[in-house]
Amino acid sequence: MKFITYLSLSILLFAVQFVTAQTQEGKVTEDIIREARKQFSTEPKSVALINAISNNKIKDLDVAREKAGTVDHLFTYRVKTRGITNQKSSGRCWLFSGLNVFRPLVIDKLSLDEFEFSQNYNFFWDQFEKANLFLEAIIATADKPLDDRNVEWLLKNPIGDGGQWTTFADIVTKYGVVPSTVMPETVHSESTGELSALLISKLRTFAMEIRNNVPKGKPVPTAELRKNKVAMLSEVYRILSFCLGEPPTTFSWRYQDKTGKLVTSATFTPQSFYQQMVGINLNDYVMCMNDPSREFYKLYEIQYDRNMIDGYNWRYINLPASDLKDMAKKSIMSNEALYFSCDVGQQLNKTTGILNVEQYRPDQLFGVKLSMDKKQRIQSFESSSSHGMALIGLDTDADGKPVKWLLENSWGPDAGHKGYLTMTDRWFEEYMFRLVVNKKFVPENILKVLDQKAIMLPPWDAMFAPEL
Repeated sequence: MKFITYLSLSILLFAVQFVTAQTQEGKVTEDIIREARKQFSTEPKSVALINAISNNKIKDLDVAREKAGTVDHLFTYRVKTRGITNQKSSGRCWLFSGLNVFRPLVIDKLSLDEFEFSQNYNFFWDQFEKANLFLEAIIATADKPLDDRNVEWLLKNPIGDGGQWTTFADIVTKYGVVPSTVMPETVHSESTGELSALLISKLRTFAMEIRNNVPKGKPVPTAELRKNKVAMLSEVYRILSFCLGEPPTTFSWRYQDKTGKLVTSATFTPQSFYQQMVGINLNDYVMCMNDPSREFYKLYEIQYDRNMIDGYNWRYINLPASDLKDMAKKSIMSNEALYFSCDVGQQLNKTTGILNVEQYRPDQLFGVKLSMDKKQRIQSFESSSSHGMALIGLDTDADGKPVKWLLENSWGPDAGHKGYLTMTDRWFEEYMFRLVVNKKFVPENILKVLDQKAIMLPPWDAMFAPEL
């Protein structure tokens, strides 16, 4: 007993010494503070500059005035669209973006002034499917310790309202779509915070229940756990139905066309409505990405990044920005919108709706250097895709080269320029990350990349946070 006591005391003393050594070496000293003060004292500063910066938002002061008025909102080519949607306080940009890509087809086909799909309908099934996917993943890892990296990631990320193109394509293919009037928005679809918190808590409770029902040292009773899962999913369905409304299985719909004529349509299922009104095979679309931190012309796949157990992981071809521009140009010139995602917060003027590199210059305001390239920003977690929109416009110079691009956003008509954002071509290169293109606009050599065995990447990679 004494040996154990002495051993424990020795370990404790070693730990204290180690921590002490770590905190002493490299600490902030008087010399460091003295040098910092000295450097600041030599700066060409004034009381006015200190007062201005300390009493105002940085973005109000570091704006580059010479950039103002240099970018307009006129475009050589523009997909015919009408109306701006609003995701409000939710992370459903991926749903809005995907549905907005195909919304012009319905408007044109039925000769409408405006039309909107029900994002709430697809969001219901996205959340239900994500709950099932999480429970299946918990069952599959039920014999692993809680500190296993995959188990830890799952419990930290049971469910969320974000997503990307693959989650959109899978949920629409399986469940179809309905008009917004058939399943309107609710308080909890427009502001998802409370619902998400409730679902996260419930799913974590289920996860611990599943793990507690696995005998230690014995095979996981998968069949039995899946029987219990049915009751769990019934509870999830109840929560979703109370918060979002119960999704329709059939519906009738009528509309008024541009001439004012009232048209009563047939009875639909959500699947038949998609086929009749859109009718596009979503498997004909390819997700491409510009990530200079990884090798180009390679196929990548993100583990667990999907919303359905019977769906597909997020899979993409990594390409130079020039390839993405060429494909986007062909699509827009053919009047076909594209799913697009980017780091929207970078160099965004929310008032004018312009995304322009160096229209804000905090480095000049503070006299510091900010000079990372796109690869370094990715590697250091400084930049990643944060928001999805529909790419609908392109402006070119006299030689046909892109000058700027137009995005249809989902922040409502009062955000940006009447609901739209205009980005310069250079901004496209620096902060664009993902683009979804119909295969007919993709060169054969790029399509062949899809035949490669995908390189599997972990779900915790910084580049693969869901779009909000």
